[in-house]
Amino acid sequence: MSKTSIKWLPDLGLKDCRTSGETMGTRYTARFSVPAQADVQAIVNALAAAVTAVDNQMSNWKVHSDLSRLNRAALDVWIPIPAKLTTVLARAVAIGRETGNAFNIGVGDLVDAWGFGPSGSRELKGVAARTRARPPIEALLELDVPGCRARKHDAVALDLCGIAKGFGVDEIGRVLDANGIGSWLVGIDGEMRARGAKPDGSSWSIALESPEDARRAAMGVVELGDAAVATSGDYRHWIELDGHRISHTMDPRCGAALRGAPASVTVVAPCCMDADAYATALMVLGEGAGRELAQRLGLDALIVSRDGDRFRASGTGSFGDA
Repeated sequence: MSKTSIKWLPDLGLKDCRTSGETMGTRYTARFSVPAQADVQAIVNALAAAVTAVDNQMSNWKVHSDLSRLNRAALDVWIPIPAKLTTVLARAVAIGRETGNAFNIGVGDLVDAWGFGPSGSRELKGVAARTRARPPIEALLELDVPGCRARKHDAVALDLCGIAKGFGVDEIGRVLDANGIGSWLVGIDGEMRARGAKPDGSSWSIALESPEDARRAAMGVVELGDAAVATSGDYRHWIELDGHRISHTMDPRCGAALRGAPASVTVVAPCCMDADAYATALMVLGEGAGRELAQRLGLDALIVSRDGDRFRASGTGSFGDA
């Protein structure tokens, strides 16, 4: 169900609009300002269509999605795929290469085996058989980007949960840009992107969530202007096994769910697709190696680690004084 509200700002001659709706098992949100004559409902409809298209193409929870179709495809056969899915797959391959395989979309079977995937099973069936290092995704998946097609060279279960949500945020922003809207803040479940400033000229302020299990609280605020922010963490989706906190994030280097990982990683980047994927990769790498990679790539990253009952923050770029 979608919700939309409009507030008239007479001093500015603008409509301040807010809308939200369901997507990807959660909700998207958008706040934007438009002139009085703008067709707000048409914009709202376009936003809903954009996120629905991403979900229908990239969800491995939907058996008829384009990603699920690719996962079921025979080996060494070219499969036509939509342009947007091609874009996300290509960027996933590139970020996997940049991060030394810390980001790898070929872990769908692991996600499901650990009980975080579509099956929803918490019995951890088949985990041992799947606990093996995963090769870089480019060794398993070949892309023809201009031709919008892909083929697999080995069995692999692709999972875009670490990048598709961020791309969905970018798609919401793309719709608003296409409508000539220069002031907006959009998001999907905490992954956010902003353009310009608020109607009153102040910056868009985004609360950074504290990585606590029992409550939702802010640990700080980041101001966004023409940038995106994404956070990956182990405090919302996790299980306890033999006294260890097991994250829903998979480590492709050993083929197992993360344990002893940072509590959360936040990345600010020009687009949300990149922020989403890099946050996942830094989670996998951990505090030390993650910080080194963030510095090498010039990322604005905040890594929050557990220190007993307290949290310890380490930052790079604009978070350098954390």
